Amino acid sequence: MARRSTSGSTGRPTGNPSGPRNRTPQPVRVRRRTAGDLVKALLAFVVLLVLVVGVPGALAVFVGWPLPTSAPSMDWLSQPIGVGTFLNALTVIVWLAWAQFTACVLVEIKAAVSGVGLPGRVPGAGPSQLLARQLVAALLLVGATAASFTPGLSQLGHSLEGNQKGTVAAAQATPGILAQQQEQAKSTAAALAEQAGHAAARAEHGGTGAHGSTKYYRIQPPEGRHHDSLWEIAQRHLGDGRRYKEIYELNKDRVQPDGSRLSEASLIRPGWIMEMPGDAHGGELVENPDAHVSPEVRQQIGDYARTGDHAQQQHQQQHQEQGGGQHADQDGATARIAVPSPRASGDAATPAAQESGSPSASSSAASSSASSSDHSFGLPEALLGAPLLAAGLLAALGRRRRQALWQSALGAVGGRRGMEPPTPTGDAQDVQDALLVGADPEGVRLLDLSLRGLSAALTAESRSLPVVYAAWLSHGDLHLQLAQPAGKPPAPWQLGQDQTFWTLSRADAERYEDTDAAAPYPGLVSLGTMDDSRLLLNLEAVPGIVSLSGREADRAALFASVAAELATNGWSDRMTITLVGFGADLTPLAPSRLRHLDDVDALFESMEAETRQRRGALGAADHQSVLTGRTGPAQHTRWAPNLVLLATQPSAEDAVRLAELAADAARLGIGYLVGTESGDLPGAAWAMEITPDGRLLAPLLGLELQAQLLPAVQQRAVVELFVEADPEHDPDGPTTTPPFLVDISEQGRPAVYARLVGPYEIIGLDTPDGDRSALLHEALALLLLHREGVHPRVLSSALWPRGVTDDVRDALLERLRGWLGTDPDGGPRLVTDATGRLVLAKSVVSDLDVLRSLYHEATQGKGVDSRVVRGRLLTDALVLVRGPLLADRAEGRYGWLTHEIIDAQLPLLVADIGLALSAFHLEKDRAEKAIEALGAALRTAPADERLWNELLRATHATGDPDRVRALAAELVTRSGARGLPPRTEALLDELLPTWREGAAATG
Repeated sequence: MARRSTSGSTGRPTGNPSGPRNRTPQPVRVRRRTAGDLVKALLAFVVLLVLVVGVPGALAVFVGWPLPTSAPSMDWLSQPIGVGTFLNALTVIVWLAWAQFTACVLVEIKAAVSGVGLPGRVPGAGPSQLLARQLVAALLLVGATAASFTPGLSQLGHSLEGNQKGTVAAAQATPGILAQQQEQAKSTAAALAEQAGHAAARAEHGGTGAHGSTKYYRIQPPEGRHHDSLWEIAQRHLGDGRRYKEIYELNKDRVQPDGSRLSEASLIRPGWIMEMPGDAHGGELVENPDAHVSPEVRQQIGDYARTGDHAQQQHQQQHQEQGGGQHADQDGATARIAVPSPRASGDAATPAAQESGSPSASSSAASSSASSSDHSFGLPEALLGAPLLAAGLLAALGRRRRQALWQSALGAVGGRRGMEPPTPTGDAQDVQDALLVGADPEGVRLLDLSLRGLSAALTAESRSLPVVYAAWLSHGDLHLQLAQPAGKPPAPWQLGQDQTFWTLSRADAERYEDTDAAAPYPGLVSLGTMDDSRLLLNLEAVPGIVSLSGREADRAALFASVAAELATNGWSDRMTITLVGFGADLTPLAPSRLRHLDDVDALFESMEAETRQRRGALGAADHQSVLTGRTGPAQHTRWAPNLVLLATQPSAEDAVRLAELAADAARLGIGYLVGTESGDLPGAAWAMEITPDGRLLAPLLGLELQAQLLPAVQQRAVVELFVEADPEHDPDGPTTTPPFLVDISEQGRPAVYARLVGPYEIIGLDTPDGDRSALLHEALALLLLHREGVHPRVLSSALWPRGVTDDVRDALLERLRGWLGTDPDGGPRLVTDATGRLVLAKSVVSDLDVLRSLYHEATQGKGVDSRVVRGRLLTDALVLVRGPLLADRAEGRYGWLTHEIIDAQLPLLVADIGLALSAFHLEKDRAEKAIEALGAALRTAPADERLWNELLRATHATGDPDRVRALAAELVTRSGARGLPPRTEALLDELLPTWREGAAATG
């Protein structure tokens, strides 16, 4: 006969009916009938009899038929409303309420008797259905198997909506919720403590017991974000979640009622039937189905039972033929993360993906380059194989260096004045080269566009963002794995291998344009690669804690990688990354995002307050989760995630407290990644392990990745790059000496001279072959901008960002050496230094080298003591400026310039020269000459506020107020809606007090 009880499945602590649903499986408690149950059943029968039979009888006897006996006329509308009309209208309402309640009673009786699935929901009947459910459950307690059919009465106070949304979300509209939340927290902590206390007992019963009659279990539909899984089924009915493999082996490849098959332990669907081991126990199981199970379910189980032996024989045959099968040893039991299936044209799409510079292609190219044996040195492999992390670090480093240049130029920090940032050496130089080689900024850009485009499309359709557990970058395509089916995705997204995958091809992603939508999934972070697919886990959406076990050094490397990518990634807006007990040295990467706490006590103090605040904010905004708050008018100002990284294992007491804190974290936009030595962390939703050989294992998720790590040596080097870029790092101020000075006398005429500032020209070399000319010119430009030397891998990745083989790269280098030739003394003009980097000889110079040398000599060399020499040097320097850098470069080439800061350096350097020459002329009251010099500098640096302010002073020195007034009007027009900078306004107030009147007239 059928037996069913939900006490084990809900996992709700029996001692506190108001507590939140605890998803940690608890031992099944069999409830026995008492005298009180009989009394409650009798009362429930009387109430049902009165409501279902008595109410319509009373209405028929005392009121009668309330509706008109004939069709109403227009005159009826003008008649006064009497007591009879009012009573008839009220009677109609009572009849409708009775019909709705009766429907609820029938639905609840059908669900209770069938014993399978959740009761259907009657539209608009929340309170009525809740009352019907309580009465039916109490009535069924009088039966012989009532305890198997229904939950205990302590659990009947929770509505269907409460089960779906979570207790906390439903309770936020109720006054006094803080006290309720405290009670819920206590009950959750008690449940976790009970789980820890029963761990040893469960381990003792881990073996397979004696097999009895064949038992079956039907996969339950999801409740909110909670999904049924083989692990939880094994935990409830076999006493040990690790026995999920036995369930998997019994049911693998067997045809399910919907026609599909169980091929991976991590992919199960509601409505599927699982044959259970003979020692399985618990009320949700079905033995030899009889009348207590609906005919449809009985037929499904009967059909499924006939496939058992055949399925096992088929599995054994396939195992022998395929050597175990692709997934024979793949662990997984949560139906949450799965590798996306390749497209039908996947094999044909792979070369295209490699040609398009996808993250996987960049990674492959980096690996190919890494195998080069030309030199006895290498670059950090960890960063070469992390294209998204490298791109984020490289972009953040560029921003930091540009910010330092502007701070120096505007006088916030003195000393640098537009010169080069400090040149890294040693490990820092290797790491910078690895970032240049491994970075895939195009992949980051497309990922960001794709996610924001999806958000904008869903907003346009008035749809909420679906919960995304993970994203896969596979062969150039983007796959989002949803927590549960969310319908058809908006075009150009398509459904993937099943209803929980939304897929976007790279070709479609490239058609996306910039949008002002907020970043929908900022918590995505790379964990590693699997079968040429890169996994990004959405830490923000994990329903609980993610635990990470392994050696301390290995865990630290993964934590550092996660923290660095979250702090610098290009697909998020605002967020907070809370580092607990580690990572204080990482804060220079992103001081506005990274927050360091010393210990767990500080974490609890901070996160308990933030959790309460977020719950209250969601309730006040009437949002179910932070995802619904990321669309609409407030999308850019609310619901930034807070991702907590706790690298050290918490104590047993702290672990329980942390699990309680994380119970509702996914809904609130809070994620927890916690390190553990043993791998056993109470309350952990997902468990991962990092092995000494760099593999990231997640058996319950069915994953085995090559982990993305940032080892300690590379971590220190990355931080050094950011610290050195800070202009306030050195209290004495950075050096102003450029890295490469040339002889600017007549005797220092170079053998090869390249003009980069303006149109690209080369003097002193023959024009190479037409087909290879552009490539050779680009390689020479890169070398000229890096006089310290260029790593061969950096050169090849700059010229061929989609990847290149070693032989093609080596052929180019030989051709470049032959083109540059040798000096008169026989020395080659392209050499390899002791570190293996390519360096140009001093006889090969560019106009940028000369420009820097002239300015340095004028301000710190001979020009300091000789006014005449200073004026001549500054004039010569300004004459060299013919336009922007490489003004006529071909479209599609020189993409590596996006990693450089020369676009910020050159305007600042030209502005410095113009300011110095203006001051030189104003010393002798030559205002017109000063204006001419400033005008020449403004053509290259039109946004430099210092030049405009100095131009105001020079114009004022002419003594012509009309010219000053005209210049002020031009400045007001240029500034637009932003308005004039404060310093410029103050200067105008001093030079032309009436300028505001002219500005108002112009406006």
